[in-house]
Amino acid sequence: MTILVLGHKSPDTDSTGSPILWAWYLNDVVGQTAEPVLLGEPNTEAAWMLERWDLPKPKIIDTLDEGQEVVIVDTNNPAELPDTIGRADIRGIIDHHRLAGGLTTKGPVDITIEPLACTATIIHRLMGENAGKMPDWAKGAMLSCILSDTLEFRSPTTTDVDRNLAKSLAEDLDLQIPALAAEMFAAKSDVSAFSDKELLRMDSKEFETGGKSFRVSVLETTSPEAVLQRKEALMAAMEEVAKEDGVDQVLLFVVDILEEEATLLVPNEDVRKMAEKSFSTVCGGDTVVLPGIVSRKKQIIPNLTV
Repeated sequence: MTILVLGHKSPDTDSTGSPILWAWYLNDVVGQTAEPVLLGEPNTEAAWMLERWDLPKPKIIDTLDEGQEVVIVDTNNPAELPDTIGRADIRGIIDHHRLAGGLTTKGPVDITIEPLACTATIIHRLMGENAGKMPDWAKGAMLSCILSDTLEFRSPTTTDVDRNLAKSLAEDLDLQIPALAAEMFAAKSDVSAFSDKELLRMDSKEFETGGKSFRVSVLETTSPEAVLQRKEALMAAMEEVAKEDGVDQVLLFVVDILEEEATLLVPNEDVRKMAEKSFSTVCGGDTVVLPGIVSRKKQIIPNLTV
């Protein structure tokens, strides 16, 4: 049986690249038959990565058959996986997020969850000496994943392991990290083709706290004004997305990569109270700027309080 390697819904660069990298390792090094798949269309930066390294877009799936062998990367949260994940035979989990709980496996399983900035970094470590066998396209995809998840080392999730690996990969490929990152972030920032609802779901995760459920959306960009000029429409769409997705609120953080700050849209009184309590700030209007806030995993989700 072919092992499917998959990341989370609304795939970003790491959740697009890491399945490809681990499937390559299983196929070419371990000798198993594996295929990378996606749980949705990749975002603009992930699509850029595929084009930059001349990689075919993996097949998109939304369901899993009974007994299908899978390896899950870049998540361990059932809410970010197909509703049919319980049918699958989970053979491994490789992740760098907090342990969510809720997954049930059919037998003993290899699980690696490490506090690194990027799943691709963990994959490199798991490959060991065999990482040296990676072709240039795999090195490039891995480098792209690390630069994306670390925001070119600006994110507080960045570790020396991530940074040193990225620099080593760039040297092997004879690439300059600032130039490559600038191309990536330009691709990430071009959201003109997406509807308001698509933007709210593009890079989002479900989260519950204090008996309330949220879709926490993050848009990382070097051109925040391009998103904020759509503020009115986005706030109207938030209410619709909340109803359609069955959550109490949608939170949208527009992260300015260059200024290293986030702007939170404040569409109603509940979000205003939550923002003030979570980030020790005062919201006087329909947006609030949060200096230094760039990481959902380390700075946004852990601080959300109702």
